[in-house]
Amino acid sequence: MFVPGLRDHVEDHWQTHAARGIPGSITVEPLRADRLSRAARVAALDAALNAIAGEVVIAAHSAGCLMVAHWAATPTRKIRGALLVTPADVEHPLPTGYPAYGELEANGWLPIPRRRLPFPAIVVASRNDPLAGFDRVAGFAREWGARLHDAGDVGHLNPAAGFGPWPEAGALLRDLASSADMASAQEIDR
Repeated sequence: MFVPGLRDHVEDHWQTHAARGIPGSITVEPLRADRLSRAARVAALDAALNAIAGEVVIAAHSAGCLMVAHWAATPTRKIRGALLVTPADVEHPLPTGYPAYGELEANGWLPIPRRRLPFPAIVVASRNDPLAGFDRVAGFAREWGARLHDAGDVGHLNPAAGFGPWPEAGALLRDLASSADMASAQEIDR
Protein backbone atom coordinates (compact mmCIF):
# COMPACT_ATOMS: atom_id res chain seq x y z
CA MET A 1 0.00 0.00 0.00
CA PHE A 2 1.31 3.43 -0.94
CA VAL A 3 0.60 6.43 1.28
CA PRO A 4 1.36 9.76 -0.40
CA GLY A 5 2.00 12.98 1.47
CA LEU A 6 -0.21 16.06 1.53
CA ARG A 7 0.24 16.67 -2.20
CA ASP A 8 -1.42 13.31 -2.89
CA HIS A 9 -0.80 11.59 -6.22
CA VAL A 10 2.05 13.10 -8.26
CA GLU A 11 2.48 11.53 -11.70
CA ASP A 12 6.30 11.41 -11.82
CA HIS A 13 6.82 10.57 -8.11
CA TRP A 14 8.80 7.47 -7.10
CA GLN A 15 5.68 6.12 -5.37
CA THR A 16 3.65 6.35 -8.59
CA HIS A 17 6.37 4.52 -10.52
CA ALA A 18 6.72 1.87 -7.80
CA ALA A 19 2.95 1.32 -7.60
CA ARG A 20 2.81 0.74 -11.36
CA GLY A 21 5.52 -1.90 -10.99
CA ILE A 22 3.76 -3.88 -8.24
CA PRO A 23 0.69 -5.75 -9.50
CA GLY A 24 -2.32 -5.28 -7.22
CA SER A 25 -0.79 -2.42 -5.26
CA ILE A 26 -3.12 0.17 -3.79
CA THR A 27 -2.53 3.87 -3.21
CA VAL A 28 -4.57 5.76 -0.61
CA GLU A 29 -6.98 7.91 -2.59
CA PRO A 30 -6.86 11.72 -2.30
CA LEU A 31 -9.48 13.34 -0.10
CA ARG A 32 -12.16 15.50 -1.73
CA ALA A 33 -12.95 17.44 1.49
CA ASP A 34 -10.97 18.17 4.65
CA ARG A 35 -7.75 17.73 2.68
CA LEU A 36 -5.57 19.12 5.48
CA SER A 37 -7.34 17.25 8.29
CA ARG A 38 -5.03 14.72 9.91
CA ALA A 39 -8.02 12.84 11.33
CA ALA A 40 -9.64 12.57 7.87
CA ARG A 41 -6.37 11.42 6.30
CA VAL A 42 -5.81 8.77 8.99
CA ALA A 43 -9.43 7.60 8.58
CA ALA A 44 -8.87 7.26 4.81
CA LEU A 45 -5.69 5.28 5.47
CA ASP A 46 -7.55 3.04 7.92
CA ALA A 47 -10.38 2.41 5.44
CA ALA A 48 -7.91 1.57 2.65
CA LEU A 49 -5.92 -0.77 4.91
CA ASN A 50 -9.02 -2.59 6.11
CA ALA A 51 -10.24 -3.11 2.54
CA ILE A 52 -7.17 -5.25 1.81
CA ALA A 53 -7.29 -8.99 2.40
CA GLY A 54 -3.95 -10.52 3.31
CA GLU A 55 -0.66 -9.05 4.43
CA VAL A 56 0.17 -5.40 3.93
CA VAL A 57 3.48 -3.62 3.53
CA ILE A 58 3.20 0.16 3.59
CA ALA A 59 5.36 2.56 1.57
CA ALA A 60 4.75 6.11 2.80
CA HIS A 61 6.31 9.43 1.83
CA SER A 62 6.60 12.80 3.61
CA ALA A 63 3.44 13.55 5.63
CA GLY A 64 2.24 10.08 4.64
CA CYS A 65 4.82 8.78 7.14
CA LEU A 66 3.15 10.88 9.84
CA MET A 67 -0.26 9.52 8.83
CA VAL A 68 1.12 6.00 9.37
CA ALA A 69 2.61 6.96 12.76
CA HIS A 70 -0.71 8.49 13.88
CA TRP A 71 -2.63 5.43 12.63
CA ALA A 72 -0.20 3.11 14.45
CA ALA A 73 -1.19 4.64 17.80
CA THR A 74 -4.48 2.70 17.52
CA PRO A 75 -4.01 0.15 14.72
CA THR A 76 -7.03 -1.75 13.47
CA ARG A 77 -5.16 -4.53 11.69
CA LYS A 78 -1.77 -6.21 11.51
CA ILE A 79 0.85 -4.65 9.24
CA ARG A 80 3.81 -6.65 7.92
CA GLY A 81 6.10 -3.61 7.78
CA ALA A 82 6.47 -0.01 6.65
CA LEU A 83 8.93 1.90 4.52
CA LEU A 84 8.76 5.50 5.73
CA VAL A 85 10.53 7.74 3.24
CA THR A 86 11.67 11.29 4.09
CA PRO A 87 9.10 12.09 6.78
CA ALA A 88 8.26 15.79 6.92
CA ASP A 89 9.11 17.57 10.18
CA VAL A 90 5.88 19.51 10.68
CA GLU A 91 7.01 20.62 14.13
CA HIS A 92 9.12 23.23 12.33
CA PRO A 93 7.91 25.67 9.65
CA LEU A 94 7.99 24.12 6.17
CA PRO A 95 9.25 25.90 3.05
CA THR A 96 7.03 28.21 1.01
CA GLY A 97 4.40 26.29 -0.93
CA TYR A 98 3.69 23.85 1.90
CA PRO A 99 1.02 24.27 4.61
CA ALA A 100 1.89 26.81 7.30
CA TYR A 101 2.73 25.69 10.83
CA GLY A 102 -0.50 27.17 12.23
CA GLU A 103 -2.62 25.34 9.62
CA LEU A 104 -0.94 22.05 10.44
CA GLU A 105 -1.37 22.61 14.18
CA ALA A 106 -5.06 23.55 13.76
CA ASN A 107 -5.64 20.39 11.71
CA GLY A 108 -4.19 17.96 14.25
CA TRP A 109 -0.72 17.24 12.85
CA LEU A 110 1.15 18.28 16.01
CA PRO A 111 2.85 16.80 17.86
CA ILE A 112 4.46 14.14 15.71
CA PRO A 113 3.81 10.73 17.35
CA ARG A 114 6.88 9.35 19.10
CA ARG A 115 5.61 5.87 20.11
CA ARG A 116 7.35 2.71 19.01
CA LEU A 117 5.59 1.36 15.92
CA PRO A 118 3.88 -2.04 16.34
CA PHE A 119 5.50 -3.38 13.15
CA PRO A 120 8.98 -3.44 11.58
CA ALA A 121 9.90 -0.25 9.76
CA ILE A 122 12.69 1.38 7.79
CA VAL A 123 12.94 5.17 7.87
CA VAL A 124 14.72 6.74 4.90
CA ALA A 125 16.47 10.02 5.67
CA SER A 126 18.04 12.54 3.32
CA ARG A 127 21.11 14.60 4.17
CA ASN A 128 19.67 17.71 2.44
CA ASP A 129 15.89 17.45 2.78
CA PRO A 130 14.32 20.94 2.93
CA LEU A 131 11.38 19.49 4.91
CA ALA A 132 13.34 17.76 7.69
CA GLY A 133 16.87 17.73 9.04
CA PHE A 134 18.74 14.43 8.99
CA ASP A 135 19.19 14.38 12.79
CA ARG A 136 15.47 14.99 13.35
CA VAL A 137 14.54 12.12 11.03
CA ALA A 138 17.13 9.89 12.72
CA GLY A 139 15.40 10.75 16.01
CA PHE A 140 12.01 9.76 14.59
CA ALA A 141 13.48 6.44 13.48
CA ARG A 142 14.91 5.80 16.93
CA GLU A 143 11.65 6.70 18.70
CA TRP A 144 9.57 4.63 16.26
CA GLY A 145 11.88 1.61 16.78
CA ALA A 146 12.74 1.66 13.08
CA ARG A 147 15.95 1.03 11.20
CA LEU A 148 17.45 4.20 9.72
CA HIS A 149 18.54 4.21 6.07
CA ASP A 150 20.82 7.11 5.08
CA ALA A 151 19.90 7.88 1.46
CA GLY A 152 22.53 10.61 1.13
CA ASP A 153 21.86 13.92 -0.61
CA VAL A 154 18.48 13.19 -2.22
CA GLY A 155 16.51 16.29 -1.22
CA HIS A 156 12.93 15.36 -0.38
CA LEU A 157 13.10 12.36 -2.75
CA ASN A 158 10.45 13.81 -5.04
CA PRO A 159 10.34 15.07 -8.64
CA ALA A 160 11.57 18.53 -7.54
CA ALA A 161 14.71 16.81 -6.20
CA GLY A 162 15.19 14.91 -9.47
CA PHE A 163 13.38 11.70 -8.53
CA GLY A 164 10.80 10.06 -10.62
CA PRO A 165 11.78 6.39 -10.48
CA TRP A 166 13.75 5.42 -7.36
CA PRO A 167 14.96 1.82 -7.83
CA GLU A 168 16.20 1.63 -4.23
CA ALA A 169 12.56 1.58 -3.03
CA GLY A 170 12.09 -1.95 -4.38
CA ALA A 171 15.22 -3.22 -2.65
CA LEU A 172 14.20 -1.62 0.65
CA LEU A 173 10.69 -3.09 0.41
CA ARG A 174 12.14 -6.56 -0.27
CA ASP A 175 14.55 -6.10 2.67
CA LEU A 176 11.66 -5.07 4.91
CA ALA A 177 9.58 -8.09 3.86
CA SER A 178 12.47 -10.49 4.54
CA SER A 179 13.13 -8.81 7.92
CA ALA A 180 9.47 -9.36 8.82
CA ASP A 181 9.86 -13.05 7.85
CA MET A 182 12.88 -13.35 10.14
CA ALA A 183 11.03 -11.67 13.03
CA SER A 184 8.10 -14.08 12.58
CA ALA A 185 10.46 -17.06 12.53
CA GLN A 186 12.16 -15.87 15.73
CA GLU A 187 8.77 -15.55 17.48
CA ILE A 188 7.86 -19.10 16.39
CA ASP A 189 11.19 -20.36 17.84
CA ARG A 190 10.40 -18.88 21.28
